Amino acid sequence: MKVISTNIAQPITFLWNGNEVTTGIYKKPTDSPIFIGKEQVHGDEVSDKKVHGGEFKACYLFSKNQYPYWQNLYPNLDWSYGMLGENLTISHLNESELIIGDIYKLGEALVQITQPREPCFKFAHKFGTNDVLKQFIDHGYSGTYVRVLEEGFVKNGDDFKLIEHIQGSISIFDFFKLLYTRDKNKDHIKLIENNDALPLQKRQRLQNFLT
Repeated sequence: MKVISTNIAQPITFLWNGNEVTTGIYKKPTDSPIFIGKEQVHGDEVSDKKVHGGEFKACYLFSKNQYPYWQNLYPNLDWSYGMLGENLTISHLNESELIIGDIYKLGEALVQITQPREPCFKFAHKFGTNDVLKQFIDHGYSGTYVRVLEEGFVKNGDDFKLIEHIQGSISIFDFFKLLYTRDKNKDHIKLIENNDALPLQKRQRLQNFLT
């Protein structure tokens, strides 16, 4: 797996239900390396720190291989890497093989797989329809956030390479299903209930389904 595109955003403001909203979802490719810090990518807009940025969502990765699916659904949009809101577009990224807690070398940085993206109204605004929210959930290929264990620069062409595999966890693909499926897989919940690669609040939310 390799970095195909490094993407950052400037703040964009739009009206939503009569209120001004600022977002960093409109990411564009950059030819320069980006610096991945412990809380966010330096120079990238993080407007709502309650749901983006921070320890467990410092940087967002999305697969180049999923672009044809979305381009086919929305051929009239102005397509470039970063369109799905990702900081890094990665070739051959496969959520079913990304295990929560696994550690990867990413350019100069060392990162840990944490959690999938959960689409919101800003994502829908960018695509021009609320339909995209259900499409994103149903498709199941969410990309992944990472925790940054060692900060560093990442540039186009850098490898995304597995360094350490954790036993007794589940994939980003399966975790994404846990979030949105009515009938929760309790075995999967038990596997991640003590996994500190996930924020405690999210683990506690799923533990409620075990009782």
